[in-house]
Amino acid sequence: MSLSAGEKLGPYHLDSLIGSGGMGEVWRARDTRLGRVVAIKLMRTRHTARFQQEARAIAALNHPHVCQIHDIGPDYLVLEYIEGTPLRGPLDPEDAVRLAIQIASALEAAHKRGILHRDLKPGNILITESGAKLLDFGLAKVADASDCGVTETVEGTIVGTAAYMSPEQAQSKALDERSDVFSFGAVLYEMLSGRRAFPGDSMVACLSAVIRDDPPPFDAPPALRQIVQRCLRKAPADRFQTMGEVKAALEQSLTRRRTSQPSIAVLPFANLSADKENEYFSDGLAEEILNLLTKIPGLKVIARTSSFAFRGKEQDIRKIAETLGVNHVLEGSIRRAGNRLRVTAQLIHAGDGAHVWSERYDRDMTDIFAIQDQIGQAISQALELRLAPRTQAVNLAAYQHYLMGQYHRLRSAPESLAKAKENFEQALAIDPNYASAHSGLAQYYFMFAAAGIRPLGEVAPAAQSAAQKALAIEPENAEAHSVLGCLAGIFDYDWESAELHHRKAIAVEPVPSMVRYGYALFNLLQRGRWAEAKEQCRLALENDPVSMFNHFGMAWSLFAAREYRASIEYARQAQTFDASFPFLWLSMGFAQLGAGAVQEAIATLQRACELAPWSWFAWAGLAAAYHQTGDRERGRECLKALSGWQLRMGEGLYYTVIGDADAMFEAFEPAFQSRDYIPIYFPSFDRYRADPRFQELVRRMHLA
Repeated sequence: MSLSAGEKLGPYHLDSLIGSGGMGEVWRARDTRLGRVVAIKLMRTRHTARFQQEARAIAALNHPHVCQIHDIGPDYLVLEYIEGTPLRGPLDPEDAVRLAIQIASALEAAHKRGILHRDLKPGNILITESGAKLLDFGLAKVADASDCGVTETVEGTIVGTAAYMSPEQAQSKALDERSDVFSFGAVLYEMLSGRRAFPGDSMVACLSAVIRDDPPPFDAPPALRQIVQRCLRKAPADRFQTMGEVKAALEQSLTRRRTSQPSIAVLPFANLSADKENEYFSDGLAEEILNLLTKIPGLKVIARTSSFAFRGKEQDIRKIAETLGVNHVLEGSIRRAGNRLRVTAQLIHAGDGAHVWSERYDRDMTDIFAIQDQIGQAISQALELRLAPRTQAVNLAAYQHYLMGQYHRLRSAPESLAKAKENFEQALAIDPNYASAHSGLAQYYFMFAAAGIRPLGEVAPAAQSAAQKALAIEPENAEAHSVLGCLAGIFDYDWESAELHHRKAIAVEPVPSMVRYGYALFNLLQRGRWAEAKEQCRLALENDPVSMFNHFGMAWSLFAAREYRASIEYARQAQTFDASFPFLWLSMGFAQLGAGAVQEAIATLQRACELAPWSWFAWAGLAAAYHQTGDRERGRECLKALSGWQLRMGEGLYYTVIGDADAMFEAFEPAFQSRDYIPIYFPSFDRYRADPRFQELVRRMHLA
């Protein structure tokens, strides 16, 4: 069958030829029903059975790193259209391992369903903004009960690509998943070295090398060389036996590589005081020591959100260190009685649990800053690093109110936020030049709008004022620049100023993870810069790997980039840290809607509404999900949970998702006038981009 650009194949309009080969052609096309871009694999008649086999193999998988199948015709497959480049080496070892883990995960999922790939090679792996995508299951074979999980090739026929075959595949012997392990080793070799493991100027020469030769030596970290060598052993019994084993070895090598530099997590200090209200003070002491340690060049310090996630959990120090990716942990306790303090601290080596250093301090309250400095100095000496001296004197009473403000602000509940505001203001009443208290107050105001609790137009002026006061005192205050950057964009529509503030915020080392979160969600996404948003979230997670906001940021960025399945899978994995975090349920629900899994989306968004009943995002999504099932009455009932400005915003998003353009623009016009936050990047807006009203809205938001 021969087609040309401009023709239609069923409901699909062919745009351009992507590639062709012995088995058929691949076209870029548009689904005229759903308005999405797809890839169509047009088969040649003699490959009918093989294409049907590929369709069954891919349809059996649902994995973020496997190309998804959308539809099947009498002589074609409709696949997910992926923008990316074929895998090429040499790569930086850490980048190579990150991609290799994704490929291994995809193969592991296939093997669990009895599917062998049988043609794994760099040309069948695309590198996209979200990572690796495994393509072309045209040679995949599905094991059935009759062959006990062992899949054989067609007798007397060699299938696959010579340079990446396993020895048993090259000899037409029986295959199992260890054959894909060998091919994976050949691909990983090329990722690290930039050259083929089994070179040859002909198929015969390649096959001969695969069967008889060891690959030439290559330069890579020893752990990675060992993994490649084990994958490429000639006898299947000598290799890794499963892709799960390969993935575990890669993850272990990555952990060892990341923890080779000096790194530390500061756990919350235990409050041993009779007055349990002093927990804010024990938290504050640990946080101040953490902040002090971030000033040590060459020392990686895990952020507070992740370190403090282990509060009250009886876990082995070594397990905590492994989760956070550090080689040292600081823990301690504080007992406060009147004006007297007893502070104990221990620095523990994660590898063997040994105490590197420990000390006890019995002092007056006025010596608290000296205690912090002495602990920081002791740690820097133990790790053979240099600590910069403290540069700013702080009033002790103001400092205590600031600590209490941070303690309550980071708990996020409305009643805690009210206490945070009160304490920040008390700190500033004592010391009006306390920059951190001003920036804490700015973050407090902005959090209300970011969480959807209060309208942006109501809190923006107070947040801007507090951030500007912080910068007048401390021009490099990262949190203050972050708040001003977020507001300059989504409130003032001044994207040039927004970018300037965000750039200044991320120029301060170490960069607070919430600064990167704000840059990603309230600047980069709004401007359609998906890849940069995901990179900011990835960097935030490096220093704050258990932060639920950072995990939500990554899941939401994947959703905004229309990578629905990847977003769903990421959110599910992140929920192992905290299944009660409402925004992960929110992102998963909208991603399920985007992927067409409406019933799953209803259950997910119901949970989001239970956990965050104030969220107009969640109620709008649930209403739209019910609408898509045909239960429009129940959808409208969901919106009745909202009132005032939240109802207006919820209705606007609801109409966006269900496709009612007139009602959507009518709802969002007063939102624009009030400078409420309109997420113009939302995937559901795609269908309106040709509408002059949408183009005018974008122009007025200075995003054209």
